[in-house]
Amino acid sequence: MKPSILFRIVYNLVKVVFFAFYNITIEGRENIPTDKGFILASNHRTNADPPLVAVTSRCSKFAFVAKEELFKNPIFGWLIRRLGAFPVSRGKGDMSVITNAVEKVSEGRILVIFPEGTRSKDGTLGKGKTGVALIAAKSKAIVVPTAIVFKGKLKFRSKVTVKFGKPIQPEEISVGEEINPKELRAVKSRIMGDIQLLLEDKNGEN
Repeated sequence: MKPSILFRIVYNLVKVVFFAFYNITIEGRENIPTDKGFILASNHRTNADPPLVAVTSRCSKFAFVAKEELFKNPIFGWLIRRLGAFPVSRGKGDMSVITNAVEKVSEGRILVIFPEGTRSKDGTLGKGKTGVALIAAKSKAIVVPTAIVFKGKLKFRSKVTVKFGKPIQPEEISVGEEINPKELRAVKSRIMGDIQLLLEDKNGEN
């Protein structure tokens, strides 16, 4: 599956703009799988996070879980769908999102997801939601914990470090045939814990 011409144009444009606007450092890119679909789970601080993660990972074939409000504008909705985004109705327990996400990963796409479900107002990592755990359990895909680190508010020439952590293998977060809430909370805690460790690592502090 090759990325579309539209994707390549937008991707390269965004990459040039982001690397010119911000002072970006990348750590752990060797941890990113290159031969299969996987889940990239990141902390969430700003609206710039999805494209920031995309251009620093240097991957293609993305799928993004995006809030349904972003699709209300027909033109913008059409564009982000073409770039790999699909909507989620937050707080409504929409299981079709889980099914869609698992299908995207099985197709070889990189599923970018922000387990907190909303942006952090103070930069600290939230508890996260079990949706990421359910997707990981059903897809049996590798999860790459990711951290976006910067001080204060994101602005022109802000120092930003994007860290890609050691992949979490499917067998490390496996669950039984009858998935239960306790197992999902344990998987979610493992993923969020790895993201927190990346945030606490002083090597990438700006």
